[in-house]
Amino acid sequence: MSKDFVFSTREKDYSKWYNDIVEKADLAEHSAVRGCMVIKPYGYSIWEKMQAALDKMFKDTGHVNAYFPLFIPKSFFSKEASHVEGFAKECAIVTHYRLKNDEGGKGIVVDPDAALEEELIIRPTSETIIWNTYRGWIQSYRDLPVLVNQWANVVRWEMRTRLFLRTAEFLWQEGHTAHATAEEAVSEAEKMLDVYADFVENWMAVPVLKGVKTPNERFAGAIDTYCIEALMQDGKALQAGTSHFLGQNFAKAFDVKFAAKDGKLDYVWASSWGVSTRLMGALIMAHSDDAGLVLPPKLAPIQVVIVPIYKNEEQLKQISEMVAGIKKSLEAKGITVKYDDRDNIRPGFKFADYEFKGVPLRIAIGGRDMENGTAELARRDTMTKETVKQTDLVEKIEKLLIEIQSNLYTRAINRRKAATHTADTYDDFKKMLDDKGGFIYAHWDGTSETEQKIKEETKATIRCIPLNNKKETAKCIYSGKTSTQRVVFARAY
Repeated sequence: MSKDFVFSTREKDYSKWYNDIVEKADLAEHSAVRGCMVIKPYGYSIWEKMQAALDKMFKDTGHVNAYFPLFIPKSFFSKEASHVEGFAKECAIVTHYRLKNDEGGKGIVVDPDAALEEELIIRPTSETIIWNTYRGWIQSYRDLPVLVNQWANVVRWEMRTRLFLRTAEFLWQEGHTAHATAEEAVSEAEKMLDVYADFVENWMAVPVLKGVKTPNERFAGAIDTYCIEALMQDGKALQAGTSHFLGQNFAKAFDVKFAAKDGKLDYVWASSWGVSTRLMGALIMAHSDDAGLVLPPKLAPIQVVIVPIYKNEEQLKQISEMVAGIKKSLEAKGITVKYDDRDNIRPGFKFADYEFKGVPLRIAIGGRDMENGTAELARRDTMTKETVKQTDLVEKIEKLLIEIQSNLYTRAINRRKAATHTADTYDDFKKMLDDKGGFIYAHWDGTSETEQKIKEETKATIRCIPLNNKKETAKCIYSGKTSTQRVVFARAY
């Protein structure tokens, strides 16, 4: 991969820069199905690392995995009014179950005699099918809590798509839990928000704001939606994860009751929570630069690549024997290593390719290194190189991988600090949005009308009401009415 493949820079065309990285770093590509993507092996290996880390976190907090159907009877959606309203415009619908040859010889057609008695919705989310199932699982307080997660795909029929950030079909996980009390369900939603924040900050190296969504921005059918919001390098926010307190809404819709210890029947309390392959988009936009992808070591499919530089086959054989020992020592420490000894590609091209794909560390070993017992070590995050003794290489790499992970987080949080502003007037607010972007803390009167007006006029939305928000009385920047706290506005993906 040559640097020439970066057709744009962040400053020149951020959207094209993003697309260039996704496609040229072999993360994903557009498929033959409009709005859907093919996640390529290198991109999928990053998702697998995300999956593995999150899955362990879920299981460490007592959750188990299950799987529920892709298809949901249409009637299920009508049982929870706000839920169907929230997803109605995004649903893909299965109406028939059979094809046949066209009698006129025009190929394959849908068999009109094979209409389903009830149409099936391809799941945009699974609350309805899961709560219909839970009715058979839950009778008593002894059956609670139910702590289930599902890794799955969902379909939301998006008209404007962008790889990873917004596609018609995407991969995700969705947790669905059932509890005996409201307090337990709220605690679950808050706990899972903390799990998400832990993952995004400590694995993805992306700082997040934790908060609560406004009624306008809540998940359809939720009492409260908790969220983590991340800031991208172009000053736009990205919702990185959500958890929801669903109250008893779905339990009532699907008649899921339990007998309490005193024998009285009550409806179950619920939470749901999820993150998706949108996190891949966040990872790219939070760290990458004009030389390509930058990956935090914890999620890099290849943490260290070793490239031999040789003049002849005999020298390559000697280098390969030495590299075998280095590779084995690194892998014994749990470090993923690739030795690229392909003889049909020049070392310079390999360097550019791995640089573009965001491999955190690159080792180059040539004839002189063989003589001197050294290796050249290059960092992707700082683009710096140093010569290291081979006897010190393993220890040095271990330390550098930790340092790179920390450095990426520090850079991201410094960018966020520089892009966080406070506005006291609507004029200042609009100017900040246009000039700087970023997170803007401003007073809001608490009404949906004001929130909608600001969105229509500026394309900025309230990303969250921060948890543990400081209370202060002032005037709303838009209406001039009394406000008791600042909320976080931003333009967003």
